[in-house]
Amino acid sequence: QKHHVRLEETAELKVMPFTLGMGVRFELRVTVSGKKIHVSEIPELPIPEDWVRDKLELNFYRTEQGGGGEIEEVTYDKQSRRAVITFLTPG
Repeated sequence: QKHHVRLEETAELKVMPFTLGMGVRFELRVTVSGKKIHVSEIPELPIPEDWVRDKLELNFYRTEQGGGGEIEEVTYDKQSRRAVITFLTPG
């Protein structure tokens, strides 16, 4: 449908479908230690650092991934390509 928005002048906008590109698949090295998981060799991706943290959190939150659980904190260092995921409870 069409929408009219008044800025400084009237502009006509048209809603168009938007297709997201395919996700990026990559491998990580993981070391498990109590409440924390140390992740290394995270590939350099053309996305903001907070998106990388969000993706790591979502991946390790999933219980169907062979564990997972509620996450307390995700720290990510883009330069070293490492992250530490801290869970609320050990497991």
